[in-house]
Amino acid sequence: MLEQQSFIAQTDPPLSAKQTLPTMYDLPSEDPEEPGLPDEFHSLQPQLLSRTLRLPSYPPSRLFVGSDLNLYYDVHHTLWHKRPDWFLVLDVPRLYEETDLRSSYVVWQEGVNPFLVVELLSPGTEKEDLGEWGAVGDNPATTAAEPTGSNGQSNPETPPGKWDVYERILRVPYYVVFSRYSNRMRGFKLDGGRYREQPINPENPQFWIPEIKLGLGVWSGEYEGINRSWLRWYDAQGNWVPTDVELALAEAERATAEAEQERQKRSQLASKLKSLSPEQLAALGISLEELE
Repeated sequence: MLEQQSFIAQTDPPLSAKQTLPTMYDLPSEDPEEPGLPDEFHSLQPQLLSRTLRLPSYPPSRLFVGSDLNLYYDVHHTLWHKRPDWFLVLDVPRLYEETDLRSSYVVWQEGVNPFLVVELLSPGTEKEDLGEWGAVGDNPATTAAEPTGSNGQSNPETPPGKWDVYERILRVPYYVVFSRYSNRMRGFKLDGGRYREQPINPENPQFWIPEIKLGLGVWSGEYEGINRSWLRWYDAQGNWVPTDVELALAEAERATAEAEQERQKRSQLASKLKSLSPEQLAALGISLEELE
């Protein structure tokens, strides 16, 4: 069966396809339940978070980091899940049952809820990602109505939104959202069973998490050939945590600098020795040929 052709009105001279056809912002996802396809940023940003995560208090074997992975949270509704852009679980085996890579994270099997969730905002997901804070502004506690039903929903058989899952069901201690469009980071901490937005200096956006002795900040630089603002970890001294590649480059530069210093020292010593007479060099057991 032939597909129905769609004819696009043209002008004289014809307009380019870029001007007449839908763009990546207009086309829907292949999954009708998803508001939009993840963009390339949704792939690179979680990679940078994972590659700069250094937690001395936890060995790599006791940390799990998930990115775009189904997070199953309700034992009574086993198919209900969310898919955080990035999340961190502390003190849990890196491998499922210490033997296999995970294809999802099931909280009632793991027994440990995420410690931190990061969502990357997009126009299609911002309302769900920010929950009441996205709907009513900067102070939802004073204007938002309390939930009326199971899991914060009026209909107990309707899956709750991300905000309700992270705040009221999983009680994730820290929640961070970041928009690549505005480069704004917002950090929330669970306080008394509700998320409270933490103050962040817009001139130097940083969000410190004392339990893991690391913070998230907005860093401007090049990652994977893309120069823009990124969400990145920083340490107690305010230094950006380097990736493995950056560590290797820094080590190579250090080794090169040390080799150059050694070469200069040898050159300076050779120059001093050349000023000595043949008799003095012979007394030191050095020949002129060795100094060439």
